[in-house]
Amino acid sequence: MKYSSEGVFPAVCPLDCPDTCGLLVHKQNGNIVKVEGNPAHPVTKGAICNKVRNMASRVHHPERLMHPLRRTGPKGSGAFEQISWDEAITEITGRYKQLSEDYGPESILPYYFYGNMGMLSVGGMDRRFFNRLGASRLDAKICNAAGTTGWKYTMGIDGGASPEDTVNADLIVVWGGNIVSTNMHQVVFAEQARKRGAKVVVIDVHRNRTAQWGDWFLPLYPGTDAALALGLMHILFRDGLADEAFLQEYTVGHEELREQVLGYPPELVSEITGVTVADIEQLARLYGEAKVPYIHIGNGLQHHDNGGMNVRSIACLPALVGAWLKPGGGAIRSNGGYSSVHSQALARHDLRSNPLARSINMNRIGEALAQQEQPIMSLFVYGTNPLVVAPSADKVKAGFAREDLFTVVHDLFMTDTAMYADIVLPATSTFENTDLYSSYWHHYMQLQEPVLERQGECKSNVELFSLLGLAMGFDPEIFGQPEEDMIREALDYPDNPYLNGVTLERLKAERFVKLDMSPKAHFLETLPTPSGKIELYSKAMELAGLPPLPVYTPVKEGYDGVRRPEQGADYPLMFISPPNHNFLNSTFGNVEKHQRMEKAPVLQIHPADAAARDIAHGDEITVYNGRGRVEITAMVTDKMLPGTVISQGLWWGGKGKKQRINVLTPDRLSDMDGGATFFSATVEVKKREQPLAEPGCS
Repeated sequence: MKYSSEGVFPAVCPLDCPDTCGLLVHKQNGNIVKVEGNPAHPVTKGAICNKVRNMASRVHHPERLMHPLRRTGPKGSGAFEQISWDEAITEITGRYKQLSEDYGPESILPYYFYGNMGMLSVGGMDRRFFNRLGASRLDAKICNAAGTTGWKYTMGIDGGASPEDTVNADLIVVWGGNIVSTNMHQVVFAEQARKRGAKVVVIDVHRNRTAQWGDWFLPLYPGTDAALALGLMHILFRDGLADEAFLQEYTVGHEELREQVLGYPPELVSEITGVTVADIEQLARLYGEAKVPYIHIGNGLQHHDNGGMNVRSIACLPALVGAWLKPGGGAIRSNGGYSSVHSQALARHDLRSNPLARSINMNRIGEALAQQEQPIMSLFVYGTNPLVVAPSADKVKAGFAREDLFTVVHDLFMTDTAMYADIVLPATSTFENTDLYSSYWHHYMQLQEPVLERQGECKSNVELFSLLGLAMGFDPEIFGQPEEDMIREALDYPDNPYLNGVTLERLKAERFVKLDMSPKAHFLETLPTPSGKIELYSKAMELAGLPPLPVYTPVKEGYDGVRRPEQGADYPLMFISPPNHNFLNSTFGNVEKHQRMEKAPVLQIHPADAAARDIAHGDEITVYNGRGRVEITAMVTDKMLPGTVISQGLWWGGKGKKQRINVLTPDRLSDMDGGATFFSATVEVKKREQPLAEPGCS
């Protein structure tokens, strides 16, 4: 029973993770004492990661915000006073009315992401509020924009192989994804396939946990993934390993692609990528001769200047060998399209009186806050921690420090970002909310109902934006709509046949309901590309000013095996900042147990690069470029190719620590759809006591 002080209750993991696990929450005396996996979940089957297992330490954290606060000192000083919710709502709505009158409503910008993946949490009442207000729109492109677009240019759909089918694969290629840390249940399926004789190949810039688990690890230079894919295609065509019948029936552009890949012989591809000719030849043979080859495309390789083309190129490979006709074959980049709901019913875009309002890419928030013309005068931040997560973080911090910027932050904690807010509002955890969850990997929808009383004066996003809307005088039927009615409307979406049979009533009774996957049986006959087929040659890309065929374009900031840094280059090392095992972006970065498990932020540096700088394992070092600097500890290791340095995890920068890695990352946009370019960065490294060189521009 809801809010019972004792017992075990079903729940859903809210984290931005493909697994979206079913949970069981144990309560004693009104508090959560244990979180475990729900063995009844058809895919996650009771197995969960350390992050979620320790969720109680986050929900009941002693530093959790419990009351609204107003800033009383300089921004960033941490000086706040407690106020009431009435005072907070009155101040926010008063400021918004005045800003709308003085500067126009587009002077207000929401800044959000998926700290909680609930559809109502980020995509419901919040969107209604900012649409009705007429605020600037946020281009939420920080995560998967480039990869989604590159994939869709090839396949049309935001979907791929069904996870359960991948147990049938006899070759599993994990390309650019540390799935041991970020998609553990795909590892479970891969293990089942491996017991049947499958081989697991891992392609990455880093010998991470997944690379150590796999059967064969192929390291390559950052951002050279498209070159490797083109080299594999060269060999598949050259050696007669392509499925000509499949290409003829289900693709367009295969003859043009055949000509294109002639320019990527193994010798050139080896020089570019750092992968040996012998390994390229062997991988191509393995892939071309496999009966059921499956590629798992990770998130990291799209965070480059050429990230969209990286994914686009890899997405062509299954078509060359006809893998899509084999259950468990093909690829997965995301399966989120199968669970698309009626977003218009949730967000109510029709409420916006200015449909052509400006759109601001969240990757460029630091630059946007510095613009003088049509300035942003207010930010409303929820579900994210941009001072830690956004690129060019020192530029972001300077923007948030503006005294004339009215900033509201709704969060569970006094994050680095909240320290710069004028009003801080306490947020509920997922276990205190009603919300609807889908997965961008498996095919089950899930319902979260409250299992914990509201902590302190915390409010959900739905409650908060409902209060703001009503206080602004907006339509009470729209801004007072109950959560369950919002969920019903979201699921009532005939345009998506995969939602057939998924209802709130079934979710209440069954907890997790599988999508109707029957339309997928004939997906190759109904691809939503312009041609209706897999587009190896894309006229849509050509019209968009992009190369219509896969091509390798070097990153703008960085190197490969051909383009090496010049002698005396200011920043000769490629810098990569992938997730660590126990945080999820900045989530859990303030939880002591998770900090202990990760120990401390380190920079992994190759022995050759360390020796050239007289750096020993455990030395205190400074990593820097023209955007900023980080103080960190050296870990000398050969887990990557020379010339690449790696720091895992997003650590908070509180208490004056210079450890916010994203001060080093660029806010340039990727080749497709304005995606992030976190991993196309270069740095230099010095021992802490050595003076820094004068920074150049980048």
